[in-house]
Amino acid sequence: LKLLAVGLFVFFASGAVCIFAKDIRLLIVASCIMGIGAGIVVPYSTGLVVRYFTGDARVKQLGISSAVNNLSLVLATAVVGWIATRDWHLAFTVYLLPAVALIMLLALRNVKSAPEPTESDQLRQKSIHWGRLTGLSVLYFIITFTTLVITFYLSFLLEKYRFPQEFSSVMISLFFLAIMLPGLMLGVIIRRLRSTTIFISLCLIVIGLLLVGTVPDIPLMTLGVILTGVGYGVLQPIIYDKTAIIAPPETATKALSVVMTVNYVAVVVCPFVVDFVAKIMGQNRSTFPFVASAILVAMVALLSLLMRKSFVLGLDEAYYRGKK
Repeated sequence: LKLLAVGLFVFFASGAVCIFAKDIRLLIVASCIMGIGAGIVVPYSTGLVVRYFTGDARVKQLGISSAVNNLSLVLATAVVGWIATRDWHLAFTVYLLPAVALIMLLALRNVKSAPEPTESDQLRQKSIHWGRLTGLSVLYFIITFTTLVITFYLSFLLEKYRFPQEFSSVMISLFFLAIMLPGLMLGVIIRRLRSTTIFISLCLIVIGLLLVGTVPDIPLMTLGVILTGVGYGVLQPIIYDKTAIIAPPETATKALSVVMTVNYVAVVVCPFVVDFVAKIMGQNRSTFPFVASAILVAMVALLSLLMRKSFVLGLDEAYYRGKK
C-alpha cells in the first residue's frame, strides 16, 4: 500500500503542477513525472483486486474494475472537453482525483486480504510461470494493438467517406462504453459461452473491424465499433485474471505489471507500425489499418479454436464452472 500511495501522490502533485504551468516545457516535465506515477498506480491498483478478492469474486471484480476504467475514459474526455472551453489550465483538474483515492487508501490499512482457497491455482505456483505470462502478454498486445486502430484511424476513414468528423468522437465514446459493459456481467458471459468465450470475443473484434473498415455506412460502422469494444471488453479482465493465477500471491502484482506494460507498449507503437507497414505496402491510412488488423485477429481466433484447451487461448471447465 505504501508504494501505491507514493504513486498516487506523484500523480496528484504533477497534476497540480500542470494546472499552474506557464510554459510548455514545465508541462511536458510534469506530464512525464505523472506518467511515472501512473506506471506505479495502474498495476498496483489492479494488484489490490487480486490481493483482496479470490476465485469467482476476483473475476467479477476485475470485470468491474475494467468497466470503471473505461467508463472513466469516456467521462473524463467529455468533462475535460467542456472545462477546456473556459480555461485550458482547468482541464488538468481531472488529475487531482487521485487525492480521493489517497483518502480511500487509508481505509485499507487495517483490512486483511482474503486468504487464497487451498485449491487455488496461485498457491500451487512456486514462481511466475513465464511461458504462460509471455503468451498472455502477446495476446494482450495483439488485441490492444488491433482495436486501437479505431481511436487512431477512424477520423481518416470518415474523411475518405466524406462523413462529418463529429461522428468520430461519438463512435470512439461508444467504443469505450462497449468495452465497459462486458465487465459488469463478465461472470454471466463466461458461464454462457464457456470454452468458446475467447474465440467468440476474438470473432466479435474481427467482424467489428471489418464493418468499420469496409462498409461506408454510419449505422453499420457504429455497430462495428460496438462489437469491437465488446470483444475487447470481455478479453481484458480475463487476461488480468489469468495473469494473477500464474504467479504465487506475493508476485501476482509483478506479473500484472508486465502484462500492463505490454498494453502501453501497444498504445505507443500502434500508429508507427501501422503507418510504416502501410507505406511499404503502398496502402493508405483509411481502410488498410482495419482490414489488416481484422486479418491478424482472425488468425489468432483460428488459433484459439484449434488450441481451445490451452491455458492462454482457452477456458477449461474448472475456470467457468459456477461463475456468477
